Amino acid sequence: MATFTGELHDDAVVDSVFRRGTRLIGRSLKIAPIPHAVAISGAVVFAIAAVALTRVLGWATDEIIEPGLDGDGVTNAQLLGAVLVIMAVGIVRGMGALVRRYYLAKAEYATQLEWRRQLFDQYLELPVAFHQSRPTGELLAHVDADVLTATSVLKPLAFAVGTIALVVASFGSLLDVHPYLALVALVLFPLLAIINQVYTRKVEAPSARVQALIGDVTNIAHESFDGVLVVKTLGREEAEIDRFEAAADRLRNERIIVGRLRALFEPAIDALPNVGIVALLLIGVWLVDQGSVTVGDVVGSMALFTILAMPMRIVGFFLEEMPRSVVALDRVDRVLTEPRPVRHGARREKLPAGPLGVEYLAIALDYGDQRILNDVDMTIAPGESVAIVGSTGSGKSTIARLLVDLDVPALGQVRVGGVPVADLDPAELQRAVAMVFQETYLFAASVADNIALGRDVSRAEVLEAARLAGAADFITAMPDGYDTIVGERGITLSGGQRQRVALARALVGRPRVMFLDDATSAVDPVIEAQILDNLRSAGDLTLLVVAHRLSTIKLADRVVFISGGTVVATGSHTELLARPDYAALVRAYEEGSL
Repeated sequence: MATFTGELHDDAVVDSVFRRGTRLIGRSLKIAPIPHAVAISGAVVFAIAAVALTRVLGWATDEIIEPGLDGDGVTNAQLLGAVLVIMAVGIVRGMGALVRRYYLAKAEYATQLEWRRQLFDQYLELPVAFHQSRPTGELLAHVDADVLTATSVLKPLAFAVGTIALVVASFGSLLDVHPYLALVALVLFPLLAIINQVYTRKVEAPSARVQALIGDVTNIAHESFDGVLVVKTLGREEAEIDRFEAAADRLRNERIIVGRLRALFEPAIDALPNVGIVALLLIGVWLVDQGSVTVGDVVGSMALFTILAMPMRIVGFFLEEMPRSVVALDRVDRVLTEPRPVRHGARREKLPAGPLGVEYLAIALDYGDQRILNDVDMTIAPGESVAIVGSTGSGKSTIARLLVDLDVPALGQVRVGGVPVADLDPAELQRAVAMVFQETYLFAASVADNIALGRDVSRAEVLEAARLAGAADFITAMPDGYDTIVGERGITLSGGQRQRVALARALVGRPRVMFLDDATSAVDPVIEAQILDNLRSAGDLTLLVVAHRLSTIKLADRVVFISGGTVVATGSHTELLARPDYAALVRAYEEGSL
């Protein structure tokens, strides 16, 4: 379980949060520069209009309200003029807020879209080993929760930038009224920065733990749903509930820690403008008594601080969100910076026309410190069918993955049609070589869509592929035939039916080489023999089959016997029976002990 446990409490880390937050914002600006620019412009217009409104209110107090209260008389023209000015400034302020909100939302969603696209692209490009070493729930959390949290700091961004303009304009306005009033702002704003610095120091570590625990909770839920048959048949419902509750409880506890910190710091931030208003009132009364300022000046200054309350709260929110956002983006970046495998096919070699042979030349492959394959030499002639036989863990599936470039050998070379796989254009390799694994994956779509899988193939080609795969009869017997929706992972089909649909999916692309990695293990032996006959008669198809059934082995032109990660013998089935180890393995197959 990936749980963040580091303590982040020193000033260097706080500085790092701001640097990382600045880089986060910079990356978003590059993704959506125009929406950000328009949103910030709207925020600045809002800020200037807000300050202007306070000055207008101060003017109205001195020129309209006070004379009216004193009985000096105010003309209708003066009153109408004041109302129109206030309305005009209010409309400008409202338009600024509208522009800010709309374009900031566009910038935020554009950033989310781009980071999700980058993550999805990276997931598809990273090697199989990366996916095998990480829980699915964690990968889902990166695309969903982490991206959402990483962009949460963008919500108040334009307002926070506009607040800078508001603070500058406010300070100038207060300074214009009286330096003592400006002094209140000069003391108040640094206090806000100090409070948020302390908050940032305290909140980053629990925020990081929250993001990691979201991945844990998502993963446990995903595993429980995905393995629902195992959970139910073994009666593990209560155990899974307990496991989920324990992870959810840890997440709750960390979120409570974050919430407690926010509860401590938010009131202090909220109180600052009110403290400023009280200070302005006290200083303002004294200044009015001294004759240094008018009542309107004090009213306008207090109104200014009232308006400042929300922007200061937004700045606080912006600074609160920054630690959470940078932690979430760190998690996203750990995936985005994961080194991709060396892209093969740089030379973009093409394959020759006609049937293709396959060669494994002195192949060695390591997983970590363990050597999985050692000095594998194997040549399959164009159009030949070869059965690959070996005990569990001997390296058969690894040999299959090498052919389609899912694994890269430490030594040696794999060739198709005489061209090294490493030099082939990837699209050329995918068109020429088809791989069908024992564990099939079908999408929640129609049978026809699962066979075509987005390729530009005709209905007739789909039907022919299904016929060759021995799937046509059961597909046509379904209520909607080829338009039947099979459900996620093909849950509505039997294991053998799923394997045949997967085989049809490989065949519809008309490959010239096909590797079946125990791809018919759930198919009835009679149907399997028919499928293999269809494949052998389908033209010049080079066929490699990982076989566990004697009937399958006998149908092959030749047998390659794998043991301990190397080829120990090759020949016909009858010839290899002279080897005691091969004969024992075949007997075990027949007895069903393997």
